[in-house]
Amino acid sequence: MQRSNLYRLFFLFVGIFIFTKSFGQDPQYSQYYAAPLYLNPAFAGSELVPRVGFNYRNQWPGLEAQFTTFSAYIDTYLPDYNSGIGLLVMNDTEGAANLRSLTIAALYSYELRLGDKSYFRPGFRASYIRRDIGFYENLIFANQIDPTNPFGPVAPGSDIPGLGEPVNMLSLSAGGLFFTDKFWFGVAADHLNQPNQSFLEGVSPLPYKLSIHTGYRISLGTGGYRNDFTHQYKQRYIVPTLNYKRQGPFEQLDLGAYLYLEPLILGLWYRGLPYRPVEQQSNRDALVFMAGVNLVSGVSIGYSFDYTVSKLGMQSGGAHEISLSFLLGDKNRNTVRGRDTILPCPKF
Repeated sequence: MQRSNLYRLFFLFVGIFIFTKSFGQDPQYSQYYAAPLYLNPAFAGSELVPRVGFNYRNQWPGLEAQFTTFSAYIDTYLPDYNSGIGLLVMNDTEGAANLRSLTIAALYSYELRLGDKSYFRPGFRASYIRRDIGFYENLIFANQIDPTNPFGPVAPGSDIPGLGEPVNMLSLSAGGLFFTDKFWFGVAADHLNQPNQSFLEGVSPLPYKLSIHTGYRISLGTGGYRNDFTHQYKQRYIVPTLNYKRQGPFEQLDLGAYLYLEPLILGLWYRGLPYRPVEQQSNRDALVFMAGVNLVSGVSIGYSFDYTVSKLGMQSGGAHEISLSFLLGDKNRNTVRGRDTILPCPKF
Protein backbone atom coordinates (compact mmCIF):
# COMPACT_ATOMS: atom_id res chain seq x y z
CA MET A 1 0.00 0.00 0.00
CA GLN A 2 1.38 3.40 -0.92
CA ARG A 3 1.95 6.01 1.76
CA SER A 4 -0.52 8.83 1.94
CA ASN A 5 0.44 12.45 1.28
CA LEU A 6 0.02 13.04 5.00
CA TYR A 7 2.78 10.57 5.77
CA ARG A 8 4.97 12.11 3.11
CA LEU A 9 4.53 15.59 4.57
CA PHE A 10 5.16 14.33 8.09
CA PHE A 11 8.31 12.52 7.13
CA LEU A 12 9.53 15.50 5.12
CA PHE A 13 9.09 17.74 8.15
CA VAL A 14 10.90 15.34 10.47
CA GLY A 15 13.67 14.82 7.94
CA ILE A 16 14.24 18.54 7.64
CA PHE A 17 14.50 18.74 11.42
CA ILE A 18 17.01 15.90 11.64
CA PHE A 19 19.28 17.06 8.86
CA THR A 20 19.14 20.67 10.04
CA LYS A 21 19.98 19.57 13.56
CA SER A 22 22.91 17.59 12.26
CA PHE A 23 24.66 20.87 11.56
CA GLY A 24 23.95 22.14 15.07
CA GLN A 25 26.17 22.38 18.08
CA ASP A 26 27.61 19.62 20.21
CA PRO A 27 26.20 19.38 23.74
CA GLN A 28 27.41 22.21 25.95
CA TYR A 29 27.78 22.77 29.67
CA SER A 30 27.36 26.09 31.43
CA GLN A 31 29.82 24.90 34.08
CA TYR A 32 32.36 24.11 31.39
CA TYR A 33 35.32 23.96 33.81
CA ALA A 34 33.40 21.35 35.81
CA ALA A 35 33.54 19.17 32.66
CA PRO A 36 37.28 19.56 32.00
CA LEU A 37 37.84 16.44 29.90
CA TYR A 38 34.99 17.47 27.60
CA LEU A 39 36.22 21.06 27.32
CA ASN A 40 39.80 20.24 26.39
CA PRO A 41 41.72 16.92 26.35
CA ALA A 42 44.75 18.78 27.73
CA PHE A 43 43.01 18.80 31.14
CA ALA A 44 43.43 15.02 31.48
CA GLY A 45 45.45 14.47 34.64
CA SER A 46 45.84 18.20 35.26
CA GLU A 47 45.13 17.91 39.00
CA LEU A 48 48.08 15.50 39.40
CA VAL A 49 45.89 13.20 41.53
CA PRO A 50 43.08 10.80 40.56
CA ARG A 51 39.83 12.63 39.88
CA VAL A 52 36.24 11.46 39.34
CA GLY A 53 33.44 13.73 38.15
CA PHE A 54 29.80 13.80 37.07
CA ASN A 55 27.75 16.38 35.16
CA TYR A 56 24.02 16.62 34.47
CA ARG A 57 22.24 19.24 32.37
CA ASN A 58 18.51 19.64 31.65
CA GLN A 59 17.88 22.40 29.10
CA TRP A 60 14.43 23.86 28.31
CA PRO A 61 12.41 21.56 30.62
CA GLY A 62 9.33 23.71 29.94
CA LEU A 63 9.25 22.56 26.31
CA GLU A 64 8.57 19.13 24.84
CA ALA A 65 11.79 19.51 22.83
CA GLN A 66 14.08 19.58 25.85
CA PHE A 67 17.75 18.57 25.87
CA THR A 68 19.27 16.39 28.58
CA THR A 69 22.96 15.54 28.94
CA PHE A 70 24.77 13.33 31.44
CA SER A 71 28.48 12.63 31.60
CA ALA A 72 30.95 10.91 33.89
CA TYR A 73 34.73 10.99 33.76
CA ILE A 74 37.82 9.74 35.54
CA ASP A 75 41.42 10.81 35.05
CA THR A 76 44.77 10.61 36.74
CA TYR A 77 48.40 11.65 36.35
CA LEU A 78 51.35 9.34 35.68
CA PRO A 79 54.35 11.19 37.20
CA ASP A 80 56.93 8.78 35.82
CA TYR A 81 55.82 9.71 32.28
CA ASN A 82 54.70 13.34 32.84
CA SER A 83 51.41 12.17 31.32
CA GLY A 84 47.73 12.32 32.10
CA ILE A 85 45.15 9.75 31.02
CA GLY A 86 41.38 9.82 31.24
CA LEU A 87 38.08 8.23 30.28
CA LEU A 88 34.89 10.15 29.46
CA VAL A 89 31.37 8.75 28.94
CA MET A 90 28.52 11.02 27.88
CA ASN A 91 24.88 10.44 26.94
CA ASP A 92 22.85 13.18 25.26
CA THR A 93 19.19 13.31 24.16
CA GLU A 94 18.11 16.15 21.88
CA GLY A 95 14.75 17.66 21.08
CA ALA A 96 11.43 16.35 19.81
CA ALA A 97 13.09 13.86 17.46
CA ASN A 98 14.72 12.21 20.51
CA LEU A 99 18.12 12.18 18.81
CA ARG A 100 20.32 10.16 21.15
CA SER A 101 24.10 10.23 21.26
CA LEU A 102 26.40 8.03 23.30
CA THR A 103 30.07 9.05 23.50
CA ILE A 104 32.92 7.00 24.95
CA ALA A 105 36.29 8.76 24.82
CA ALA A 106 39.87 7.98 25.82
CA LEU A 107 42.23 10.89 26.56
CA TYR A 108 45.95 11.48 26.84
CA SER A 109 47.97 14.58 27.76
CA TYR A 110 51.62 15.42 28.37
CA GLU A 111 52.93 18.09 30.71
CA LEU A 112 55.92 20.25 29.74
CA ARG A 113 57.62 22.73 32.05
CA LEU A 114 58.51 25.87 30.09
CA GLY A 115 60.01 27.96 32.86
CA ASP A 116 59.48 29.21 36.39
CA LYS A 117 55.82 28.51 37.23
CA SER A 118 54.83 28.13 33.56
CA TYR A 119 53.66 24.94 31.87
CA PHE A 120 52.21 23.68 28.61
CA ARG A 121 50.01 20.60 28.20
CA PRO A 122 49.13 19.17 24.77
CA GLY A 123 46.27 16.68 24.81
CA PHE A 124 44.47 14.25 22.51
CA ARG A 125 41.08 12.54 22.57
CA ALA A 126 39.66 9.66 20.53
CA SER A 127 35.89 9.26 20.79
CA TYR A 128 33.45 6.58 19.72
CA ILE A 129 30.05 8.18 19.05
CA ARG A 130 26.84 6.22 18.49
CA ARG A 131 23.72 8.09 17.41
CA ASP A 132 20.19 6.89 16.87
CA ILE A 133 16.76 8.47 16.39
CA GLY A 134 14.33 7.64 19.17
CA PHE A 135 11.14 8.79 17.45
CA TYR A 136 11.54 6.37 14.53
CA GLU A 137 11.01 3.25 16.63
CA ASN A 138 7.49 4.43 17.57
CA LEU A 139 6.27 5.21 14.03
CA ILE A 140 3.95 2.92 12.05
CA PHE A 141 3.49 3.60 8.34
CA ALA A 142 0.59 2.55 6.14
CA ASN A 143 2.59 -0.04 4.24
CA GLN A 144 3.28 -1.86 7.52
CA ILE A 145 -0.43 -2.58 8.12
CA ASP A 146 -2.17 -5.63 6.68
CA PRO A 147 -5.47 -4.31 5.18
CA THR A 148 -7.13 -7.69 5.78
CA ASN A 149 -6.15 -7.61 9.46
CA PRO A 150 -5.58 -3.96 10.45
CA PHE A 151 -5.34 -4.77 14.16
CA GLY A 152 -2.96 -7.67 13.67
CA PRO A 153 0.83 -7.80 13.75
CA VAL A 154 2.70 -4.88 12.16
CA ALA A 155 5.07 -5.68 9.32
CA PRO A 156 8.67 -4.39 9.37
CA GLY A 157 9.01 -0.89 7.95
CA SER A 158 10.93 -0.11 4.79
CA ASP A 159 9.97 3.48 4.07
CA ILE A 160 13.46 4.93 4.13
CA PRO A 161 16.06 2.16 4.31
CA GLY A 162 18.69 2.73 6.92
CA LEU A 163 16.95 5.57 8.76
CA GLY A 164 16.18 3.44 11.78
CA GLU A 165 19.75 2.18 12.03
CA PRO A 166 22.21 3.87 14.41
CA VAL A 167 25.22 5.76 13.12
CA ASN A 168 28.68 4.89 14.50
CA MET A 169 31.51 7.40 14.30
CA LEU A 170 35.12 7.83 15.35
CA SER A 171 35.97 11.42 16.26
CA LEU A 172 39.49 12.73 16.85
CA SER A 173 40.24 15.81 18.94
CA ALA A 174 43.32 17.73 20.07
CA GLY A 175 44.00 20.61 22.43
CA GLY A 176 46.62 22.60 24.23
CA LEU A 177 46.75 24.40 27.58
CA PHE A 178 49.31 26.98 28.75
CA PHE A 179 49.18 28.10 32.37
CA THR A 180 51.01 29.83 35.19
CA ASP A 181 49.95 30.22 38.82
CA LYS A 182 47.49 33.00 37.86
CA PHE A 183 46.80 32.80 34.12
CA TRP A 184 45.75 30.13 31.64
CA PHE A 185 44.99 29.95 27.94
CA GLY A 186 43.61 26.89 26.18
CA VAL A 187 42.55 25.87 22.67
CA ALA A 188 40.69 22.71 21.70
CA ALA A 189 39.54 21.39 18.31
CA ASP A 190 37.01 18.55 18.15
CA HIS A 191 36.00 16.32 15.22
CA LEU A 192 39.19 17.03 13.31
CA ASN A 193 38.44 14.13 10.95
CA GLN A 194 34.81 15.34 10.46
CA PRO A 195 33.19 11.87 10.56
CA ASN A 196 30.10 11.11 8.50
CA GLN A 197 26.96 11.52 10.65
CA SER A 198 24.33 10.87 7.95
CA PHE A 199 21.53 8.39 8.72
CA LEU A 200 20.98 7.89 4.98
CA GLU A 201 23.19 7.16 2.02
CA GLY A 202 25.58 10.00 1.28
CA VAL A 203 27.91 12.10 3.37
CA SER A 204 27.04 14.64 6.06
CA PRO A 205 30.30 15.59 7.82
CA LEU A 206 30.13 16.43 11.50
CA PRO A 207 31.58 19.98 11.58
CA TYR A 208 34.70 20.48 13.64
CA LYS A 209 34.34 22.52 16.82
CA LEU A 210 36.80 25.14 18.03
CA SER A 211 36.98 26.27 21.64
CA ILE A 212 39.21 29.01 23.08
CA HIS A 213 39.19 29.51 26.84
CA THR A 214 41.21 31.77 29.08
CA GLY A 215 41.12 33.50 32.45
CA TYR A 216 43.10 35.22 35.17
CA ARG A 217 43.01 34.73 38.93
CA ILE A 218 43.01 37.95 40.98
CA SER A 219 43.74 37.57 44.68
CA LEU A 220 41.47 39.33 47.18
CA GLY A 221 43.71 38.61 50.12
CA THR A 222 43.19 35.83 52.62
CA GLY A 223 40.46 35.05 55.09
CA GLY A 224 40.68 33.48 58.52
CA TYR A 225 42.39 30.23 59.42
CA ARG A 226 40.89 27.00 58.24
CA ASN A 227 39.38 24.84 60.92
CA ASP A 228 41.49 21.82 60.07
CA PHE A 229 44.97 20.39 60.47
CA THR A 230 46.46 22.43 57.58
CA HIS A 231 46.78 25.69 59.59
CA GLN A 232 46.46 27.67 56.37
CA TYR A 233 44.46 30.78 55.54
CA LYS A 234 41.23 30.56 53.58
CA GLN A 235 41.53 31.73 49.99
CA ARG A 236 39.69 34.63 48.41
CA TYR A 237 39.91 35.56 44.75
CA ILE A 238 37.95 36.58 41.68
CA VAL A 239 38.49 34.92 38.32
CA PRO A 240 37.32 36.62 35.10
CA THR A 241 36.94 33.97 32.38
CA LEU A 242 36.15 33.72 28.67
CA ASN A 243 35.14 30.73 26.55
CA TYR A 244 34.62 31.12 22.79
CA LYS A 245 33.04 28.30 20.77
CA ARG A 246 32.51 27.87 17.06
CA GLN A 247 31.00 24.94 15.16
CA GLY A 248 29.76 25.25 11.59
CA PRO A 249 27.77 28.49 11.32
CA PHE A 250 27.26 28.71 15.08
CA GLU A 251 29.34 30.91 17.37
CA GLN A 252 28.99 31.62 21.08
CA LEU A 253 30.90 33.44 23.77
CA ASP A 254 30.75 32.79 27.52
CA LEU A 255 31.96 35.86 29.39
CA GLY A 256 31.85 36.31 33.14
CA ALA A 257 33.60 35.73 36.45
CA TYR A 258 33.82 33.50 39.49
CA LEU A 259 34.06 34.79 43.06
CA TYR A 260 35.69 32.39 45.52
CA LEU A 261 35.28 32.90 49.26
CA GLU A 262 36.47 29.56 50.54
CA PRO A 263 34.64 27.23 50.57
CA LEU A 264 31.85 29.10 48.73
CA ILE A 265 32.12 29.91 45.05
CA LEU A 266 29.68 32.09 43.06
CA GLY A 267 29.59 32.65 39.32
CA LEU A 268 27.83 34.93 36.88
CA TRP A 269 28.30 35.07 33.12
CA TYR A 270 26.59 35.81 29.83
CA ARG A 271 26.37 33.41 26.90
CA GLY A 272 25.78 34.66 23.38
CA LEU A 273 27.26 36.75 20.60
CA PRO A 274 24.63 39.39 19.72
CA TYR A 275 26.69 41.13 17.03
CA ARG A 276 27.08 37.85 15.09
CA PRO A 277 23.55 36.63 14.23
CA VAL A 278 23.05 33.06 13.03
CA GLU A 279 20.86 32.71 9.93
CA GLN A 280 19.52 36.23 10.58
CA GLN A 281 18.50 35.29 14.13
CA SER A 282 19.78 37.14 17.19
CA ASN A 283 22.57 35.19 18.86
CA ARG A 284 21.57 35.74 22.48
CA ASP A 285 21.27 32.75 24.76
CA ALA A 286 21.31 33.10 28.55
CA LEU A 287 22.52 34.65 31.77
CA VAL A 288 24.07 31.94 33.93
CA PHE A 289 24.00 32.01 37.73
CA MET A 290 26.12 29.49 39.65
CA ALA A 291 26.71 28.58 43.29
CA GLY A 292 28.81 25.81 44.76
CA VAL A 293 31.27 24.69 47.38
CA ASN A 294 34.88 23.67 46.88
CA LEU A 295 36.05 21.78 49.96
CA VAL A 296 39.59 21.21 51.20
CA SER A 297 38.88 17.47 51.12
CA GLY A 298 38.77 17.66 47.31
CA VAL A 299 34.98 17.50 46.91
CA SER A 300 33.37 20.11 44.64
CA ILE A 301 29.61 20.51 44.18
CA GLY A 302 28.00 23.10 41.91
CA TYR A 303 24.55 24.12 40.68
CA SER A 304 23.84 26.59 37.90
CA PHE A 305 20.73 28.01 36.28
CA ASP A 306 20.48 29.48 32.78
CA TYR A 307 18.07 32.41 32.58
CA THR A 308 17.05 32.36 28.93
CA VAL A 309 17.31 35.73 27.17
CA SER A 310 16.70 34.46 23.63
CA LYS A 311 13.29 34.62 21.91
CA LEU A 312 12.33 31.36 23.63
CA GLY A 313 12.02 33.32 26.87
CA MET A 314 11.58 31.83 30.32
CA GLN A 315 8.58 29.75 29.23
CA SER A 316 11.27 27.34 28.05
CA GLY A 317 12.22 26.71 31.68
CA GLY A 318 15.83 27.83 31.22
CA ALA A 319 18.39 25.17 32.06
CA HIS A 320 19.46 23.41 35.24
CA GLU A 321 22.91 21.96 35.70
CA ILE A 322 24.59 20.00 38.50
CA SER A 323 28.26 19.07 38.80
CA LEU A 324 30.06 16.86 41.29
CA SER A 325 33.75 15.94 41.44
CA PHE A 326 36.17 14.24 43.81
CA LEU A 327 39.95 14.47 44.09
CA LEU A 328 41.01 11.07 45.41
CA GLY A 329 43.80 10.63 47.91
CA ASP A 330 44.25 14.40 48.28
CA LYS A 331 44.08 15.58 51.89
CA ASN A 332 44.98 19.16 51.02
CA ARG A 333 44.26 20.34 47.49
CA ASN A 334 46.50 23.40 47.96
CA THR A 335 49.61 21.37 48.60
CA VAL A 336 52.06 21.54 45.69
CA ARG A 337 51.67 18.27 43.80
CA GLY A 338 54.95 17.67 42.01
CA ARG A 339 55.13 21.11 40.40
CA ASP A 340 55.72 24.66 41.63
CA THR A 341 52.23 25.90 40.77
CA ILE A 342 48.61 24.76 40.82
CA LEU A 343 46.39 25.07 37.79
CA PRO A 344 44.43 28.29 38.46
CA CYS A 345 41.26 27.34 36.53
CA PRO A 346 38.06 27.32 38.60
CA LYS A 347 36.50 23.98 39.44
CA PHE A 348 33.16 24.98 37.90
